[in-house]
Amino acid sequence: MTDLSKFDINAVANRNNNIFGLPFNEEDSRVVLLPVPWEVTVSCNAGTARAIEHIYKASTNIDLFDTDMPEEWKQGFFMRDIDKKILMKSDYLRKEAELYIDFIAHGQDIQTNKFMLKSLKEINEGSVMMNNWVYEQTKTLLERGKLVGLLGGDHSVAFGYYKALAEKHPKFGILQIDAHCDLRKAYENFNYSHASIMYNALSEIPAIERLVQAGIRDFCQEEWKYICSSNFKVITYFDQQIKERLFAGDHWVHIVEEMIYHLPECIYFSLDIDGLDPKLCPHTGTPVPGGFQSEQILYLLKKIVESGKKLIGFDMVEVGVGDSNYDALVAARLLWKMCNLLVKSNN
Repeated sequence: MTDLSKFDINAVANRNNNIFGLPFNEEDSRVVLLPVPWEVTVSCNAGTARAIEHIYKASTNIDLFDTDMPEEWKQGFFMRDIDKKILMKSDYLRKEAELYIDFIAHGQDIQTNKFMLKSLKEINEGSVMMNNWVYEQTKTLLERGKLVGLLGGDHSVAFGYYKALAEKHPKFGILQIDAHCDLRKAYENFNYSHASIMYNALSEIPAIERLVQAGIRDFCQEEWKYICSSNFKVITYFDQQIKERLFAGDHWVHIVEEMIYHLPECIYFSLDIDGLDPKLCPHTGTPVPGGFQSEQILYLLKKIVESGKKLIGFDMVEVGVGDSNYDALVAARLLWKMCNLLVKSNN
């Protein structure tokens, strides 16, 4: 076990340690964070593949004392090194994807262009490779009894983790905080697009019993029809509806209680950072006006833990990179709380 007798929670973080300046190794840590630097299919602004490094650096600026959860961190949080091969593959395929997206955005038919067909094939094969890598990494960690959090990268990185969780939990639900539904089928012909993550999850992983979405404010007709015909397998709290309820005098606690009621006993939490108010994540790939304050999200997670339902894992994705590092600071603070809540939920 890691010796904490000389670790001062009030001191300046030691950057020679791991994330948040904590002195844990992987073996002694209850929570292991897996970075997945992948952003091949992002539709708007890139950069999120390198946000992980910024979050890691920003994490050493976090005050670790938390009156709600003063001891949970002592069970250990550890982030693995970024896999440079995954990042290099993402960089290469992202350039291919940018050319491809520009091509189709100008109304061109890919069937008339052999280069574009080749690029599409390589991108789809690369996504399968990434999914398999995430699956193997998370499966091994789960078999070792670890609690796992994923750091992206774009939202597509979570698919392999869902598959690994399905082998451990016969039934679970996903609580998705997001500006977008991500229910498009093979968006832009990318089979595992970031905009298709929830469609793919529900289509391919029977263990996912229900998807509850919150903060949605940018969606297409295809996704609307999918939700309406899902027989309540997908329950969506659109941002406009939430705001109208609050404006009319309803309370966030009531909306939170509804969300938790709709979720099964085991809950996976997926945080696309663009689900927040864009002032908190100005450099995310596709910012949309509206969204949540960070305190609302943390209150929701706190109430899940208090309800007795169990958090089984999480991801944080689509964090942007800006000159001020503000996005990373916001993400790091949320990540600290999410790690502590994950431990508290499993104590």
